[in-house]
Parts: sequence; C-alpha cells; structure tokens
Amino acid sequence: MTKFEALGLDQSLLNAISDLGFESPSEVQEKAIPILLESETDLVALAQTGTGKTAAFGFPLIQKIDRASRTTQGLILSPTRELCLQITNEMVHYSKYEKGLNVVAIYGGASITDQARQIKRGAQIIVATPGRMKDMINRGLVDISKIDYCILDEADEMLNMGFFEDIKDILSNTPKEKSTWLFSATMPKEVSIIAKKFMNNPQEITVGAKNSGTNNVQHEYYVVGGRDRYPALKRLADTNPDIFSVIFCRTKRDTQKVAEKLIEDGYNAGALHGDLSQNQRDLVMNSFRKRQIQMLVATDVAARGIDVDDITHVINYQLPDEIETYTHRSGRTGRAGKTGVSMVIITRSELRKIKAIENKIKQSFIAKTIPTGMEICEIQLYHLANKIKDTEINKEVDNYLPAINEVLEGIDREELIKKIVSVEFTRFFNYYNKAKDLNISSPRDKDVIGSNNTLNNGNVRYFINVGEKDGYDWMSLKDFIRDTVNLGQDDIFKVDVKESFSFFNTDAAATEEILKTFTDFKVDGRFVNVEVSKNPGGDGGGRRGRGGRRDSKKSGFGGRNGSGRDFRNNDRSRSRRSDRGPAKGNSSSSSGKRRTQRKSDSY
Repeated sequence: MTKFEALGLDQSLLNAISDLGFESPSEVQEKAIPILLESETDLVALAQTGTGKTAAFGFPLIQKIDRASRTTQGLILSPTRELCLQITNEMVHYSKYEKGLNVVAIYGGASITDQARQIKRGAQIIVATPGRMKDMINRGLVDISKIDYCILDEADEMLNMGFFEDIKDILSNTPKEKSTWLFSATMPKEVSIIAKKFMNNPQEITVGAKNSGTNNVQHEYYVVGGRDRYPALKRLADTNPDIFSVIFCRTKRDTQKVAEKLIEDGYNAGALHGDLSQNQRDLVMNSFRKRQIQMLVATDVAARGIDVDDITHVINYQLPDEIETYTHRSGRTGRAGKTGVSMVIITRSELRKIKAIENKIKQSFIAKTIPTGMEICEIQLYHLANKIKDTEINKEVDNYLPAINEVLEGIDREELIKKIVSVEFTRFFNYYNKAKDLNISSPRDKDVIGSNNTLNNGNVRYFINVGEKDGYDWMSLKDFIRDTVNLGQDDIFKVDVKESFSFFNTDAAATEEILKTFTDFKVDGRFVNVEVSKNPGGDGGGRRGRGGRRDSKKSGFGGRNGSGRDFRNNDRSRSRRSDRGPAKGNSSSSSGKRRTQRKSDSY
C-alpha cells in the first residue's frame, strides 16, 4: 500500500504524521493529496464520513500556506461548532512542526470579540461555521478577500442544514482566482449548484459509489408499534451488553426525553442537541469519548461533531426526513476499517422508506425481530459468566476468605455457580419474564431473520464461545464459520458478536454438519464450542447440541472458555446498569425553546 512518503508531503508533515501514528493513507487521502499538491485546481471529493477527509485537505493546505505572511490564506467551512473545533484541533496537530502557522476557530456560542482578536493577531487558516463567519464579515471583523484556498467540508450537511444562502454570501466575498476544494459524503443537487456556480472545471474523485453507504456497516430494521419505540430501544441495548452507540432522534425534545428515560432506567446515557450550552455539549462529548457515556442520544445537527472511531452501533430511533441524512448517521459507525451496525426502529407505515434508502445507498437491510425477554436473559447470562471469569482478583479479598469460606461451607461447586450468577440474572429474569412480544408483522415478514432458535421457516440459532475479544466482528466471524463448515456466502446470517461470545443463524439443514464440524474443534489449542441456543421461554441457559464436548478444566459458566486477546476495556461493561430494570438516575441538561421541523417527508 502507498505510504505517505510517496504522496509528496514535506518532511515536517511526515514527522507529524509519524507522531500521530498514521501508517498508510486512506483511499481519499491517497487520491486527493497528490492532486492538491501538484496543481492549483478546484476539487470535488466524494467520500463517506470517517474516511479521513480532514487529513486529505489538511496536509496539502498546510504545505501550501505562506507562514511568513499573517494574511488569511485558507478558509475551511464546516457545519457545526463541534466539527469546527475538531478540524481546528486536527490542523494544529498536523502543523505541530510548522513554526509561525496559526489556525483559528470561529463559531457561535463563544465570544465574537475574542475570536476577532485572535484573527487580528494573524491567522493564516480560519476554520468557521457559516453563521458566525457571515456575521463577522458583516461586522468587518474578518477579511477573506485575499484567500488562496476555500474548503467546504461536509458540504451536503451544511446545505441540508439550511446554509445555502450563507455559503453563497460568504463565497461572494472571496476572490475568483482562489482554489475551492469541496468534500462531501453525498452529492445532492444543492451541492452540484455550489460546484457549478463557484468552481472552475473541478477535478472529481469518488471513494466508493456516489451516495452509497460503506460496506463495513450492516443495516438492520425492526418493525414495532408506535408506542413501543422506547421498549424496543431498551431491548436492543440489553441484547448488546457492550454497546457503545449513538441514538438519533428527529427533534431536540425527543432527544432529551429519550436520554432522560435511559438514565432513569440505569443506563450510562447522555443527550446532545442544540439547546445545550457550549459548555454542556463539551462535557457530554468528553464523557462520550471517555466511554463514561455508552449511549449518546443526539439530533442530526449536533452529531456532526462526533468523531469517534469505535462506535459499535448507530440506532435510528426515528428515521430522518432526508435519505442523505441516514447516510451520515450510519457513517458514525464502521469507521477506520472497523465494522458496525446501523439499526432502524420503524412502524409498518414507514416500511416504504426502507426500500427508498436501500436504493439510495445500494445496500440491503436485514429485517430482524426485537429479542424476546428470555433471549435477553440468555445473552446477559453468558455475558455475566464471562465477566466473572475475566474479573481480576483483588488480593485484599484474601483477608476475608476464612470467614467467607465458613459462610459458604457445604455448598458444592455447581450450586455455588448457580447462586453467584443468579444474583444478577434474577434481576433480568424478573423484569423480562412476562414481557410482551414487541414485533409487528409486516409485508416483508418473509424476509425477517428471527431470533428464536428454530423458526417456522426452518432457521436455527447457535451459540459460539468466541467474540470481540478474540478479534472477531460480525463480518470476520461469518467468514470463519462459513469457511470452517464449507457453507455458502448467504448460509450464515444474523451474526451477533458480543465481547466473549456470539450468536449466528443457519437453515436447519446445516445444523448436523455445523455441530459435527465443531466437535472437539480447536483454534490455536483452544476449544471452540458451538451449540444450539436454547428456546426462548426456558431458563436462559444454553442447550448442548450433538457432538458437543464439556471440558472440566475449562473455566466460565457451563465450562466455556472465553480466553483470548482483550480488544475491549472490560471496565465499561461493569459500569453499565441495564440489568437493574427501571432505576433512578440523574437526568442530563434541560431542553429549551423548540424549533419547528421544516423538512417534509421526501422519501
């Protein structure tokens, strides 16, 4: 693969790249950087969120700036405060060895006087939101009449947010002979209008198909009643104990309401929307980046500043008005070469929107069912067993062992295990034991991949004792099982990877071959066990399939071994309290005045 050294970057930038730990350029960087360095040209670059677009324009811009001049030479426009600050921070890191280069952020919610003062001291590069930039131009606080480079980052999102007129006004204050670089995930007609009006024969590069989604994201939808959205969300969270997600709502009011409900039910959640102050938004984002918040509920506008590579799930609590917005949402996961899942909770009346999105992103959705209460109990039981096995022993316990042993005297090993796991498991069981089925039948039911172990259409669900900590995601685990059993591409489906174990489905016809193949099966000296998952409605345990093997030397619940490389921070799962049912917690910040929805249903 091409290295950064081959792209024509100065040594000072290469040193910064080395410090940042970048090894090889992404596709958009590999395509854009040489073009921007070699000539003064306009460029339209289409690439999904999370593909490294900031570095693609940031490195060439820094290299072309005249540091000896204090004149503003480069302007970067971005849709939100968060993204503006993020780009500024990254540009500062990229230019750490460029003495005399100043990058200034201009955005709303902060002192305009302080920002004007920073620009007056000398800012060769300004990163700005359109609203604040237009305000400063009108007040005569900034001069962009001599810039050489103008970058429109996340152009489609800026226009989708209603900044079309602002951008036109800002660009009209810039010189015609400048170079304009437009970076966007999609190419709606408004972006094309900007390109035609303000760009001169731009070169175009495309990473992936236009307006398509990334192949690293699995798209799923769940059909429920309109009043069951929140219970469905809760079950999806409980089915994924190590979830690290962004949940999208359409309005600020719904965002705040869902976040408060999650907090009350004991989840580590937070809200991110436009009614929060800048300080509140910073606190929420810092907590999210540190994994203190595992479920971030956000509006589309506020989420534009989220740049976290290992988000496991994007959950569409409500679908957006525009299909392009769904593309941006799903682009929050499956970043930096990792895989992710985009879930959509919909009602029957919204099913037509799924087909419209499929046509746009050129990917198919998998229809799935909301897990039953007993399925959640089963997953949480396996998760608890592995958490117990992986817990580091605190040596201070040794001082109390004699007294503890005396209390537990006479309880055999099997009964003790049952009592230990029952302490936590009973909470889930009591909460979900009589929980209703949330699923609504739909015209696409024939496509639904259910969660039960044996369904009417002959699907079987399996448990396997490997997961994320063994280096697997849903894509690589599917390939491993398929290649091991010699099955076809579509024979393995509904692959749900947890931290230390996973589930998958096949047609019933493949069951005998799968169980036979995984009898006494080892990988690197470790037994890999596959068994048929127990029917929902049982006690939540696992049922041993034919040919399975128990090894008394293996640790963990039911003798399963969950050893392997640790790719996750196990403390995260310990801090979650989803297994406590409804619980009181502190709600996040309050909501203020509401803005009316201005977009119509365009699907």
